[in-house]
Amino acid sequence: MTQSSLFGEPAGTHVTEVVVFCDGGSRGNPGPAAIGAVVLDPSTDPPRRLATVSECIGVTTNNVAEYRALIAGLEAAAPFGAQRLLVRADSKLVIEQIKGTWKVKQPHLKPLLDEARRLLASYVYVDLRHVPRAENVDADALVNAALDAAAPGD
Repeated sequence: MTQSSLFGEPAGTHVTEVVVFCDGGSRGNPGPAAIGAVVLDPSTDPPRRLATVSECIGVTTNNVAEYRALIAGLEAAAPFGAQRLLVRADSKLVIEQIKGTWKVKQPHLKPLLDEARRLLASYVYVDLRHVPRAENVDADALVNAALDAAAPGD
């Protein structure tokens, strides 16, 4: 997993609120898959990038990649000690299942749901929102960068 802290800030820098943009994707379903996440400090203008995740995760489905991206984004956000968390993802399925408004019908997704909820439980306030892909371009770019870097023959 690639994680970075920008602007020379230690990973333990504390902020009040973080925004996590996350995305997962597979080329084929299932197929080669990757995850991307961006952790931002929204108290600055523009929001300061605190950490990024960009990683190939092997061959899996798009839904598994979306969940794994959320989990990786939450893990990357944890060291910053925020009490408030805003999650933005272009997977309506993941957002609605985490909220509990949609049931998890595939048994292999339930452990991922449980892990995401465990990580979310450490926050005092959580706001989960589905956003259009056009509002999730940074996380999407991290997914594609990981997949492109891993593609044979390029």
